[in-house]
Amino acid sequence: MLKVMIVDDEPLALDVLETYIQQMPELQLVRRCSNALEANEALKSEQVDLMFLDIQMPQLTGIDFVKSLSHPPMVVFTTAYPNYAIQGFDLNALDYLLKPVSLDRFMKSVNKALDHANSQRDGAGNNHEPEADFFFVKADKKLVKVNFEDIIFIEGLKDYVIIRLLNGRVITLQTMKSLEERLPSNLFRRIHRSYIVAMDKIAAIEGNMVEVMEKDKPKLLPIGKNYRDELLVMIDKNRL
Repeated sequence: MLKVMIVDDEPLALDVLETYIQQMPELQLVRRCSNALEANEALKSEQVDLMFLDIQMPQLTGIDFVKSLSHPPMVVFTTAYPNYAIQGFDLNALDYLLKPVSLDRFMKSVNKALDHANSQRDGAGNNHEPEADFFFVKADKKLVKVNFEDIIFIEGLKDYVIIRLLNGRVITLQTMKSLEERLPSNLFRRIHRSYIVAMDKIAAIEGNMVEVMEKDKPKLLPIGKNYRDELLVMIDKNRL
């Protein structure tokens, strides 16, 4: 169970987050604070694993608050201002939520936090073998090896997925969720409930479409509204 603190100068925003936290048995709310100074005092007496922190607050912003902490807990920034995203990720924030925060987007942040906590607990290990850069899926009555570097995008089709490769494709009985969890998030991004794209295969982004090249021909993939913010944050981190 993760011990959670929420920090926001808007009482309604605190109420929304508290309601979400109460619906998740993996979380325990230990403190709600209305500003960074109050949160700073709370951290001295409370064990906090995860902090949902508003950025734009009086006296001390959430970003400056995190900078002041020598050992901050996991941080998920919450704000109505998307232009703060890059600063947030520069501080190794776990995630960045745009207000109004929806329950499904909140749950994604919580799952990231749980995965991060579990990986630290399990091991931190220097003894762990490096993660493989490939996986196997069952297709055509055999196990087919798929290298990460060969994937252009993945398309969900009812109970199947089509893995579009540089040379051909693989169709397998699989869920998009299971593949999304298997793929490294720094290399692949879910952009739509039916599409996962390899970040290095993106040729361009225009409006709500991602362009990739498939067999030397441009292919346009839609960007779902629930995935747009995360994609743009990742793009901005690599933008000149």
